[in-house]
Amino acid sequence: MPSAEGQERLQKVLAAAGVGSRRASEVLIDRGRVLVNGKVARLGDKVDPATAEIYVDGQRVVVDNRLVYLAMNKPRGVVSTMSDEEGREAIADYIGDLGVRVYHVGRLDQESEGLLLLTNDGALAHKLMHPSYEVPKTYLAEVAGPLPRSVGRSLRAGVELEDGLARVDSFRLVDAIGNTALCEIVLHEGRNRIVRRMFDALGFPVSRLVRTAIGPIRLGDLRAGRHRRLNAAEVAALFKLVDGK
Repeated sequence: MPSAEGQERLQKVLAAAGVGSRRASEVLIDRGRVLVNGKVARLGDKVDPATAEIYVDGQRVVVDNRLVYLAMNKPRGVVSTMSDEEGREAIADYIGDLGVRVYHVGRLDQESEGLLLLTNDGALAHKLMHPSYEVPKTYLAEVAGPLPRSVGRSLRAGVELEDGLARVDSFRLVDAIGNTALCEIVLHEGRNRIVRRMFDALGFPVSRLVRTAIGPIRLGDLRAGRHRRLNAAEVAALFKLVDGK
């Protein structure tokens, strides 16, 4: 059990997490819309923000202000590590000092770019990376064209690689200009360089690869090399994604 010193009134914790004012939080509690550690909360309850799992209307609310959730647009040429023994540009060169140590959730190969998630929430990071949770990832791939329709069919049916069959969840031809095609691919595979290897196996090498989404989190207009904190709704959406599995 958490110590009494670490406990605060639930409505104060909810208000600090941005759910609403203390009065509005009291109304939510009184109406039975708040769960704490799997049980319906009551007015007067106290919680330890460092350990409590709190849901409002079925949506996870992160109340531990020590937890950090970031989205970063990894530039091409940057390695997906916090530091690099060979002196190459790494993620930490762009993140700066956050006051806490964060870790990247999965990785992109050095020549790929786009969305990376970073957090110090080890439990959530583990779920997002574990194959059993089948977290979808969306990519834009620029490949040598023109692409026959058979490429999309093959990617959906499965491509045999040296480490087993790999298939995409969806494939869409976004644009085709001369000898270049732009494709959107969604897959939940996490194997190394999986998108590049699938296209290589079909004879259409990837010249540029950008990850545009991880589950409900989208890259949007975040500039290369920049990062931002996920908002409460985005964090809740990540928890909903893995809790549903």
